[in-house]
Amino acid sequence: MSKTVQRKEVAKEAARLLYYGLATEYYAAKRMAAKQLGTRFLPSNKEIALELDNLAEFLEGEERIQRLIQMRKISLQIMKTLSEYYPKLVGSVWRGIITRNSDIDIYIYTRNIEEVIKKLKQAKYQITGIENVTRCIENTVKEYTHIYVKTKQNFKIEIIIRDPEEINLKEKCEIFGDIIKGLTIEELEKILKTDPVKKFIPP
Repeated sequence: MSKTVQRKEVAKEAARLLYYGLATEYYAAKRMAAKQLGTRFLPSNKEIALELDNLAEFLEGEERIQRLIQMRKISLQIMKTLSEYYPKLVGSVWRGIITRNSDIDIYIYTRNIEEVIKKLKQAKYQITGIENVTRCIENTVKEYTHIYVKTKQNFKIEIIIRDPEEINLKEKCEIFGDIIKGLTIEELEKILKTDPVKKFIPP
């Protein structure tokens, strides 16, 4: 097989491992897949993500489309609850490439974590956990508070609290290689009215 064909086969297998929870990270999935297939050619994260999107589309069909719309509507609701913190929908729900295991990822910008928790509780959201997560962004190690929420529809939401100074930060996506733009409240409202299943994938 050619290098291109081997890369594609590894991407497909890595996507399968991720979809069924046999791997949780792209880095591990591609290496597991390559080992299983006996090749040293590794696909990019983007190649794996596209194969994962195709697999989810094939296995979940119309149910996936309706779930994406519902998840975007729920995203809008919680973003309006936290509107004063400039919420931005990111992750797979923004991209439009969810799987049955996807959660909702939302950035907000504030230093007042207790106030965020209070607003979520007042809005009757079930907080299932709070933790501090360390990340390296642009060669700088930073710690962010993540608040985990579960909705009545059993969707999981991860709210990432960032410093207000980072609101205009141009962060590169580790999977697709583009800038993580996400969707504001106004942008998400427009998408839900005009094209609720629109995908945001770079060419």
